[in-house]
Amino acid sequence: MKITAVETYWTRIPFDMGGKPAVMGGLNWQSMNSVWLRIVTDQGLEGWGEAFGHASAATTMTVLDTQLAPALLGWDARDIAGMRLRLGKAFHGFGRNGPHVFALSALDIALWDLAGKAAGQPLWRLLGGSPVASMACYASLLRYGDASLVGAVCERAIGRGYRDIKLHEITVPEVAAARAAIGPDAKLMVDTNCPWTVWQAIDMAHQVEPFDLTWFEEPVWPPGDYEGLARVRLEGGPPIAAGENAAGLHDFRTAFEAGAMDVAQPSVIKIGGPSAMVEIAALAKAFGVRVVPHNAYFGAGFLASLHCNAALAPDAPFERLFIDLEASPYHDLVVARDGRVTVPDGPGLGCDPDMSVMKRYQVSEPGIHRA
Repeated sequence: MKITAVETYWTRIPFDMGGKPAVMGGLNWQSMNSVWLRIVTDQGLEGWGEAFGHASAATTMTVLDTQLAPALLGWDARDIAGMRLRLGKAFHGFGRNGPHVFALSALDIALWDLAGKAAGQPLWRLLGGSPVASMACYASLLRYGDASLVGAVCERAIGRGYRDIKLHEITVPEVAAARAAIGPDAKLMVDTNCPWTVWQAIDMAHQVEPFDLTWFEEPVWPPGDYEGLARVRLEGGPPIAAGENAAGLHDFRTAFEAGAMDVAQPSVIKIGGPSAMVEIAALAKAFGVRVVPHNAYFGAGFLASLHCNAALAPDAPFERLFIDLEASPYHDLVVARDGRVTVPDGPGLGCDPDMSVMKRYQVSEPGIHRA
C-alpha cells in the first residue's frame, strides 16, 4: 500500500466561548486553528491526521510541506513503526518537541486511520479496546479572568449535561465561583498552564485546597521541572496532573521516576500519535499513574484522542473544550450531548472530514504533494 499523495490543510473556525477571552498561553483565543494531514495510497484508501496547530499552525504547516510530505511519497503506509523510527531519527536534530514532533503525530494518526480502514475496524479495536458507544466528558473552559463570568459559564455547562468542569484560571476568586456554581458533588479541575515557581505553586495549591480539586494541572514553570512539580505534589495538597507538554516517552519516564504526577495527560497530536499513546499508557500503568488524555482540538486529533481514551483509559473522562464552533468538518460528531460524546465504530477514525466545510474555512491553499 504505497503512499502516492500527501496533502496538508489549515482551517480556522470561529467559536463562541460565552464571553470575552482572557489571555491564555499568550493568546486571546477566538478561533480554532487546525492543521490537517491527508495520506493517499495506491489502493484508493486515504488516512487523515492532525498536527498541533493553534498559534503554531503556520510553523507546523511549513514542516509538513517542506520536510515531512516530500519524504513520505512512495513509502509503504502499512509500515507505521518503521516510518516512525526512521523519521524520528531524521528529525531529532530539530528538537524532541515542537513542530517536527507535531508533524510526526499527524502522520502517525493518519497511518493508523489507514490501518483501520484496511482492516475494516475502528481504531479503538486495533488498540485492543472494548466496544463503547459513548464516553462521559468534562467541560474544559477557556480562561475568562472574571469570577462572575466563570460562575455563569459553569452553570451553563451543568445545564447542558456536563457533570464535571475544568478551569484554566490562575486566581482564587474564579475557582471559588466555579465551585459555588457547580455545587459540592461535581468534580472540579484547574489547569494553570505553567505560570509559577515551585514556591508560588505550593502557596497556590494551599489556597485552592478548600475547593476540593480533583486535580491541579501544570502549576510549575517550566513544565519540565519534574522535581519541582513533585515538591508541589508532596507539599501542596491537591493531586497533580501534567504531561500535555511532555517531550515523548522518556520525558514521561523522568516525570514518573520523580514522582511528579498523579495524572498523566499525553496529547495525541503533540506526543507522537496513537503509537506514543500506547507506550505512555503502559509506562503509566507500571508506575501506578492514572492516564487522562489531553484534548484541546477538533480536527482528526479529536477523533484519535477519543479512540485512545476509549481503548487505553476507558474509565477516564474525555476532555472537551466548552466552546461552540461555528461549524465542524465532522458536524455533530464533535458535539457533546448530555455531557457525552459518541465513539465512532466505523473503520479507522470512523469518519472523514467534510471537504466543503474544510474549503469554507481554509486559511491558505492546501499543500498537494504527489509521487
